[in-house]
Amino acid sequence: MNEKVMRVLEYNKMKEQLLEHAASSLGKKKVEELQPYTTLEEARQEQARTTEGTKVLRLKGQAPLGGIRNIYAHVKRAQIGGMLNAHELMEVADTVYAGRRLRTFIQTMIEDEIELPLLSELSEGIVPLTELERAVKQCIDDHGEVLDSASAGLRSIRQQIRSHEASVRSKLEQLTRSSDQQKLLSDSIVTIRNDRYVIPVKQEYRSSFGGIVHDQSSSGATLFIEPQAVVSINNQLREARAAERHEVERILQELSFQVQEESEALLENTDRLAELDFLFSKAYYANAIKATAPALNDEGRLHFMEARHPLIDEEEVVPIDVELGTSFSSLVITGPNTGGKTVTLKTVGLLTLMAQSGLFLPVQEESEASVFSNIFADIGDEQSIEQSLSTFSSHMTNIVQILNDIDHQSLVLFDEIGAGTDPTEGAALAVSILDYVYQSGAKLVATTHYSELKGYAYNRTGVMNASVEFNVETLSPTYRLLIGVPGRSNAFAISKRLGLSQDIIQAAEKEVNADSRQVEQMITSLEEKRRSAEEDKLDAARVRRESEQLHRELEQKWTELENERESILAAAEKKAEEELKKARREADEVISGLRELQKQGHSIKEHELIEAKKRMADAVPEMTKRQKQIKKQAQKTAAIAPGDEVKVLSFGQKGQVLAKVSEQEYQVQLGIMKMNVKAEDMEKLKSEPAKQPARPVAAVSSSDPVRPELDLRGERYDDAMRKVEKYLDDAVLAGYRQVHIIHGKGTGALRKGVKELLKKHPNVKGTRDGGMNEGGLGNTVAELK
Repeated sequence: MNEKVMRVLEYNKMKEQLLEHAASSLGKKKVEELQPYTTLEEARQEQARTTEGTKVLRLKGQAPLGGIRNIYAHVKRAQIGGMLNAHELMEVADTVYAGRRLRTFIQTMIEDEIELPLLSELSEGIVPLTELERAVKQCIDDHGEVLDSASAGLRSIRQQIRSHEASVRSKLEQLTRSSDQQKLLSDSIVTIRNDRYVIPVKQEYRSSFGGIVHDQSSSGATLFIEPQAVVSINNQLREARAAERHEVERILQELSFQVQEESEALLENTDRLAELDFLFSKAYYANAIKATAPALNDEGRLHFMEARHPLIDEEEVVPIDVELGTSFSSLVITGPNTGGKTVTLKTVGLLTLMAQSGLFLPVQEESEASVFSNIFADIGDEQSIEQSLSTFSSHMTNIVQILNDIDHQSLVLFDEIGAGTDPTEGAALAVSILDYVYQSGAKLVATTHYSELKGYAYNRTGVMNASVEFNVETLSPTYRLLIGVPGRSNAFAISKRLGLSQDIIQAAEKEVNADSRQVEQMITSLEEKRRSAEEDKLDAARVRRESEQLHRELEQKWTELENERESILAAAEKKAEEELKKARREADEVISGLRELQKQGHSIKEHELIEAKKRMADAVPEMTKRQKQIKKQAQKTAAIAPGDEVKVLSFGQKGQVLAKVSEQEYQVQLGIMKMNVKAEDMEKLKSEPAKQPARPVAAVSSSDPVRPELDLRGERYDDAMRKVEKYLDDAVLAGYRQVHIIHGKGTGALRKGVKELLKKHPNVKGTRDGGMNEGGLGNTVAELK
């Protein structure tokens, strides 16, 4: 992109705002290097990164970016064998920690099933390097000082230093506290000169202490002397400090060597942290200016809804709607000076540059931006005194260069085209330039105050008029952009409002030719129709909001009614089931009582027993008509599962459910066909019996179909005997002449018990073991009366 164009469109000022959101010098450098991309793929990739950054901020509030340092120079010096100082090593460790923390933060979000593919790719390449981080932090504190614990040797040396210092200070303090010696001193203090402990001695008493003179006061009256008594200890102290320096250098050199070994990973980490900081700075900036992601295309089509210039205060900026590249490729904006034409032009240009840079735009959602190979702009007064060019010449020089470079993938912005020369010639020249740009296929937004261009769009396809609104009542612009309406001249109306004589205004109106008056009348009519359309739009929006509110209320009521209906159905079904169970229990109790009487010798004939049981079964209370409806509806709408037998209503055929395709759709086998059927198009008939774990008592309901065999395998002895008794009664009622009792071979106890029970049972005529194809000794066949 042309640097002059980006300066004119204030792209660099926008980047200054973006810089404030970078957390490190690495991120700031990436912002400073930011340039618009010229291909759709690159722009979309950067937009996608910004989208993921804003998703993280929306879900987590912030990203942990603290501690990132620019360690490129440190690592490069370590690579060539240089020794890093303690502060530089701490910056390396801090950056390693920052990378590890940010990597963990992103990976945790991904584990929570939050989709962040681009952030995941960036973070996964960050190497933790925990050993290097631990080694540095064990040797260096947060203030950049090497710790005593960095090595055993350093600990020992520093203990010696502290011991020597204490010894020296003790001896010197004895001298300063002595009343005999105090009169020889300028001050009773112990100080340091040339890294050695000394005392201030008056010049005339120099020989009283001996030792070494290290310094004197500016007046010469005081000498800073190291007494002979502490020279030896000071020498030992200096030797210990020299040993400390050597040990510290050894430790730093060793840590620098570890940095050298991990240099490639450190450089890669730093690159990725710079990218992540830059990515999140774009996300933070999007939040700050309340921006949204635009849809991108490379077809020259843009549609900014409620667009705001990011450099204008949010409280002052007036949002505008701009579109281009749909039914028209050139937009000509007319209107008075200071009405906002230039701001509109700059807004279109800057937002396009931002979109191509991967930044979100301060526009409403579903806005659209295009990626152009070049953006050209002629905005503002480019007059050059050094080149002795007039305003018109300066503009024309710039326009000539633009016209030589444009193509069908260009966006061209002209401010006050043709200005600075004779109005008639300027207007004619402006028309020709606009025609040339249109024919080149480039997209164009131009501003002008020439009245001759107001009718330009009406005579050419692919060109649209627009204007900035002006409030005649307040004599001030509203800064609103009106697409499809050319700007009208407000000179007469403004003059009238300012008190100019009506006679003068009428005389002036006569001087205006008929064509101009006709254009003004047309524009006035358009504005009136626009205002009427806006009022209708507001009314329609109000009616729509009321309708949506009513719709939501009705949906809520419907949901409440459905929930209430389901509750009633469930309660009715539960009550019906309880009544049935109660009646069955009572019937079973009656039968058991009769059987006990029979065992006790009472004369009760078997057919009377069966008839009594039948009467008990007939005595089970029938469901009411309402309960039957409830039951039927509940069965119809019961949850359908694979294996269920259903009736497909639209075909009138029965089938079996094979699989669940979605919440409301199932795969059903109809004969030889498999097809997907909606849940509402099916009625559940029955389910496949599911295998249940053995229970202590397995009663056979009188309403269930009785099978010709009873399987006792796995049953306990007592439970099996009760089950055989109940089964024989049900089999007699069902009219079976022969039944199979499957007890298995096992230990033989169950087989023996079954045979004894059958032998004594009054309804059993005889028994035999099963044949070769009937289970052999594991099955007993009973002949019923």
